[in-house]
Amino acid sequence: MNETWNVSQDALVNAWQTELPEYLNPGDTAVVRADLANPHSLRVHIDVEGRQDYSFDFQCSYMDRREVQVNLVDVEREGQTVNERSEQVQNLAEDYVRHIHECAQALHRITNPT
Repeated sequence: MNETWNVSQDALVNAWQTELPEYLNPGDTAVVRADLANPHSLRVHIDVEGRQDYSFDFQCSYMDRREVQVNLVDVEREGQTVNERSEQVQNLAEDYVRHIHECAQALHRITNPT
């Protein structure tokens, strides 16, 4: 990121932790943490509500003040790593990536104030 960044990682984590649940499916839970390796990135852990018992870990990196890149890091089911290529897991992951992008857009008021 080459532009001036005026938002602390702690402020981002707090904003995301507050805002992200509004974009998830009812019953899903999320924990947002700072990515200690990159001050412009966050780690997002989502526990999927229901019998499937999936959990997803994403890295959400700010490319600039408006755009985020979201990468799937890990998927677990009942505490065991699962094949991330299965159709069900891919569909769930795509859904959560979309929710993460929606949350990032809502947080433009913090990252890209006019």
